[in-house]
Amino acid sequence: MKNSTLLSLVAAAVLFTACGEETQKVAAEVNTTKVAEAVQKDTLNAAEAAKSKITETAEAAKVEAEEMADAAAEKAAAAKAAAASKAAEAVEAVKEKTAELTESEATAMTSETPEAPAAYAKCTGCHGANGKTKALGKSAIIAGQDKETLITSLKEYKAGTKNVAGMGSLMKGQVATMSDEEIEAVAEYLSQIK
Repeated sequence: MKNSTLLSLVAAAVLFTACGEETQKVAAEVNTTKVAEAVQKDTLNAAEAAKSKITETAEAAKVEAEEMADAAAEKAAAAKAAAASKAAEAVEAVKEKTAELTESEATAMTSETPEAPAAYAKCTGCHGANGKTKALGKSAIIAGQDKETLITSLKEYKAGTKNVAGMGSLMKGQVATMSDEEIEAVAEYLSQIK
C-alpha cells in the first residue's frame, strides 16, 4: 500500500507538473498575444499621432508659404511701381533736356551762325553747309577765316591766278559767275562762323 500511495503521489505530481507546463505554455501564448495586441495598438496610436502631426506641420507650412508669397507679391508690386515712377521721371528728364538742347541749339544757330547767302549754295557741295569740310579732302577749312583773306582768295581763283592743291581750275569755274558783292557776302558769312 505504501507503494501504491507513493505511486499515486508520483502520478499526481507528474500530472500537476505536466498540467503546470501546459498552463504555463497557454499563459505564455496568451501573454504573447496580449503583448502583440498592445504593441499593435501602441503602433497604431503612434502612427495616428505622427499622421496628425504631419498634417498640422503641412498646414502650418502651407499657411507660411502663402504668407511669404503674399509678402513677395507686395514687394514685387512696390518695386514695379517704384521702377515705373523712376522710368517716368527719367523720361521727363530726357524730354526736358531735349527741349533745353533744342532751344539752346536754336539760339546758338541764330546767334552764332549767320544765314548763308544764296551765292554760297554752290560752295556747300565741297565745303559743307557751314564751311567746316575740307573740299575733296585737300583744301583748308574755310569757316572762320579772315574776311579780307577770303575775298582775296576768291578774287584770285576767279582771275585764275591761284591754284592751291590743284584746285585752281575747279574753283575758277565755281566763282566765275560771282559778283564782287556776292564774293563779299560769302566771305562775310564764312568769317562769322566759329
